[in-house]
Amino acid sequence: MTVTHRRVFAITLPMTLAYLTTPLLGMTDIAVVGRIGDAETLGGLVVGALIFDFVFAVCNFLRAGTTGLTAQALGAGDTRKIEAVFLRAALLALVIGGLLILAEPLVMMLGLAAIAPGPTVGEAAATYVFVRMFSAPFALANYAILGSVLGRGRSRLALGLQIIVNGTNIVLSIVFGLMLQGGIAGVALGTVCGEAAGCLAGLMVLARGLSGARCPTLTEILDRTGFLQMLGVNRDIMIRSFCLLAGFALFTRLGAGFGPVTLAANGLLMTIFMTGSYFLDGLATAAEQLAGQALGARRRSAFDQTVRLTSGWGLVVGLLVGLTTLFGGTILIDLLTTDLQVRMEARRFLPFAAATPLVGALAFVMDGLFIGATWSGAMRDMMILSLAVFILAGYGLTPLAGNQGLWLAFEIFLALRGGALAAMLPRQRDRAFTGST
Repeated sequence: MTVTHRRVFAITLPMTLAYLTTPLLGMTDIAVVGRIGDAETLGGLVVGALIFDFVFAVCNFLRAGTTGLTAQALGAGDTRKIEAVFLRAALLALVIGGLLILAEPLVMMLGLAAIAPGPTVGEAAATYVFVRMFSAPFALANYAILGSVLGRGRSRLALGLQIIVNGTNIVLSIVFGLMLQGGIAGVALGTVCGEAAGCLAGLMVLARGLSGARCPTLTEILDRTGFLQMLGVNRDIMIRSFCLLAGFALFTRLGAGFGPVTLAANGLLMTIFMTGSYFLDGLATAAEQLAGQALGARRRSAFDQTVRLTSGWGLVVGLLVGLTTLFGGTILIDLLTTDLQVRMEARRFLPFAAATPLVGALAFVMDGLFIGATWSGAMRDMMILSLAVFILAGYGLTPLAGNQGLWLAFEIFLALRGGALAAMLPRQRDRAFTGST
């Protein structure tokens, strides 16, 4: 197994395109609601979307854990295990999705209590959450599907599935939200339909592999050791994801203290940052696949090549994305909202959003390497440390420097995540590849 620049970008480019459809969706939702010209409704969308970021990102273990375990099974040449990993994840996704629908009132109550928006913003957020929650089983099943596809190294298929999910979502959000004047509820309904369409397409594709010698038996699917391995990895990734989203929630909560205009402006800037960060996510996905395959095949040299190439390109991409954000961000701000106050506030803090891709580049790549290698415990511990520092920095700097202090604390959070994982990498590698070449 040899890892080259070409192989890295054969994964990175299609996955970057796939991931870019997601922020385009977020930008479309903001643009649809932003055309209403109401900062409170736009703030409600930001808050409602953040609640789902919590709910679904905490469940991101269904994607990340499936990718790592599948890539390692692929490296080891175990085709039956590849299918068993997917079916376990899909079963878990459907169970969790059904429970989330039943728990929607509780999720809404806890979300509003955590973020503490104003009453008008909270009412808009409640409408969005109620409608969108019906997408939960489809969205979580899509995590399992995407994880399995990525772990198999089928990046072009992953691109196609993401285009179906997000393309359908974008079109229907415009139709329901703007053309049919459904507003924020129409935007949420478009999301439900998009997730359902992508889930159906993904299941149809993967069902082709569930036949003959590749199809695991029910005993293999429900194997206790396999389930415990999946649950152990997923538990750690879930804690890591919860901490990551807790950081974003703290950012939003502290920003909400400056009023609805600053809340909306920070939401716009975070959307722009997330748009640029999907270029880094493409590299992180390459790191996941290649690191997992190298570990499964017991090839230390291939793992080291993966680390060098993805880390180097991560810094280059982070710099380029940051410069693009700095010089092109005002155009995006004007496209996303017609509210003049929000536009002016977002422009004030655009340089902070432009710095985040370079500051956070190493965090993205390290996450990919650790997920692919299923070193979930170490990743969990470093995320807890980073969140603790962010909490201290956020509450310490915000009273001193306002929204500037909040953005600076966020930069510290990103930098510490990447640096801490990079410091742990050599020891984790030596443990995993003892006696390997």
